[in-house]
Amino acid sequence: MRISAIWMSLIIGSVVGLAQPAFEVASIKPSTSREMGGIHVYPGGRMEFRGCTLHYLIEQAFSVQDFQLSGGPGWIQSERYDIDAKPPASSKSSQYMPPYSKAPVLEEQREMLVSLLVDRFEFKYHRDTREGQVYLLVKGNKPLNMKDAEDKNGYPWAGSPRGGMLEGDGIQGANESMADLAWRLSPYLGRPVLDQTGISGSFDFLIRYTPDTDHPDIVNMILMVVQDLGLKLQPSRGAVETILIDHIAKPSAN
Repeated sequence: MRISAIWMSLIIGSVVGLAQPAFEVASIKPSTSREMGGIHVYPGGRMEFRGCTLHYLIEQAFSVQDFQLSGGPGWIQSERYDIDAKPPASSKSSQYMPPYSKAPVLEEQREMLVSLLVDRFEFKYHRDTREGQVYLLVKGNKPLNMKDAEDKNGYPWAGSPRGGMLEGDGIQGANESMADLAWRLSPYLGRPVLDQTGISGSFDFLIRYTPDTDHPDIVNMILMVVQDLGLKLQPSRGAVETILIDHIAKPSAN
């Protein structure tokens, strides 16, 4: 799972005495942004978080889904923050030259976000791993109904054909890998989705779906449109990691 690389670095750091990566400077303010949950990465590794709840920041720090986070007071899901952060010049992140502001966040930047949460929000946590329900994204019986991505440098995305989140009217993807598709489907299905397709590369696709009700079942819609893509979501069981919040407080002053 995505969390393993971060946790391995934390474990190694504690064993050999290495310092946990941290931002050189970071400003935290109550949000004034119209954007909600915006994360932007700029050349030199500088990061902007706009309209982010603390709950969402923790998800991003550990690369876990909402259902893999437990505990904490109610305000971590309601109060929103704007954060500007810059890594030290000595870090690998300072050499990062993302092609667009919503490019993938580096593992080191996620580790820096963990450090920021610990330092400024008094964040204390532990993790628990138990066997639970997962979906395996595998090849289906139909031919793949996707084409090679037209813009390999474009922002990887999957959602509604009208843009934004899935709404029950189908699915569209641009420059989308199978691993990222699995990640994006997971929140709607309420369990981890693991890519086991064996398909490399990135793709563009569009599958429209006409529901027979004004309130479509998103899960059933996903199961159907995924089959139209030539894939299949197979129920299974596997290791599911959870981040448990032991303590957290409102941020210290800048």
